[in-house]
Amino acid sequence: MTSDEQWDDVSFVISSRYRVDTLQRLAEGPATPSLISDETGLSIAHISRALQELRDSDLVTLLVSEDRRKGRVYGVTDAGREVWDTIEAQNMIDAE
Repeated sequence: MTSDEQWDDVSFVISSRYRVDTLQRLAEGPATPSLISDETGLSIAHISRALQELRDSDLVTLLVSEDRRKGRVYGVTDAGREVWDTIEAQNMIDAE
């Protein structure tokens, strides 16, 4: 991944609190949308949208069969891990 591509991804993630919170939670380990929702206090609709956006950007991946409708477990990709590490290292997380 080039530096420009990585910074584009960093910018994409930090432009949404929902993407930040979702990626931050997945950086800790795999989780279901409902678990992320419970732990972050964000609505399941926001989490689902953030997961889809992060997945479209190849920052997270679905760890179970695409056919599963319940119990879908997501994890962070290597690219997602690099982006999250950059966000943390550069202190780009807004304080709540």
